[in-house]
Amino acid sequence: MTGFDITGWGMSVPERIVTSAELAERFGVDEHWITSRCGIRERRAVDPGQTTASLAVEAGRRALEKAGLTGADIAHLIVATATPEQPSPATSAFVHHELGISGSAHDVNSECAGFVYGLVSAMALIGIDPRPILLIGSDTHTLTANPADRDLSILVGDGAGAIVIQPGAENRVKAWNLGADGSCAGSLKVLAGGSRMPTTQETLDAGLHYAQINGNEIYLNAVRYTVRTVRETLENAKVDAADVDHVVPHQANIRIINSILSHTGLRQEALITNLQKYGNTASASIPIALTEALDEGRIKVGDKVLLAGFGAGMTWGSILMEWGGVAA
Repeated sequence: MTGFDITGWGMSVPERIVTSAELAERFGVDEHWITSRCGIRERRAVDPGQTTASLAVEAGRRALEKAGLTGADIAHLIVATATPEQPSPATSAFVHHELGISGSAHDVNSECAGFVYGLVSAMALIGIDPRPILLIGSDTHTLTANPADRDLSILVGDGAGAIVIQPGAENRVKAWNLGADGSCAGSLKVLAGGSRMPTTQETLDAGLHYAQINGNEIYLNAVRYTVRTVRETLENAKVDAADVDHVVPHQANIRIINSILSHTGLRQEALITNLQKYGNTASASIPIALTEALDEGRIKVGDKVLLAGFGAGMTWGSILMEWGGVAA
């Protein structure tokens, strides 16, 4: 496998903050009920004019600046998103144009596991074409949540995170694992707007263009499958959970994250989490948490970093790498 290093990173979140106190008043519940249920105190929401692509462009621009590159240097752009700019073309087309990318562009939709899927795809791509890749995770799920849906509205936030991947001398990846279980596709879904159920006035009136979630199924399967993927990755890497320096999980719900830690033996001290500030930003949650940890100097060269994500579908994935030659 061709080695690679992550040489740039960046993030973008909307300025508008939606607090749990605000949502508690809207839904007639106690603020403590929200924070104890999911650990989220506030989340960011796009204003009119802000989109999945505009957030992705800002995060991507910051990652390129950090790496000392421009869009003209990028051979491949991958955008992980489940809330695309529009049904067609891919969101990456808009980002490609705004950033002046010279190479290819495509989207990955693996919901909240999208960034890990995108990173594994980038690893494969750089193995056959060792040139710089820009990987972005960006989602605006506040736009897909029914404003009357309390359970989903308290969870989701908007944002984007990006990394630049460049060929390196060493293989930093110790192991990785991806998986999916399509029988769970009904756990979190948007029914209308695709070929199975085209948008009509009836679907709009019924609110079928909004996301629907079965929270209990998502919770149980998220824990089960994330525990499985983390165990398989650590086993394949021959690394003990206690020896992982940093764990960057999908920032979905603090109860899910803590359950994953308790079932895998990963250390609480290794956990990198910021969902209390941003909520569940789906494909963007891992790169946003990674960016903040790098900017704060928490991750050092040589540290073992584990990324783990899970999402609707269901999909899941994890990757263990030794941090390369670039840190904050």
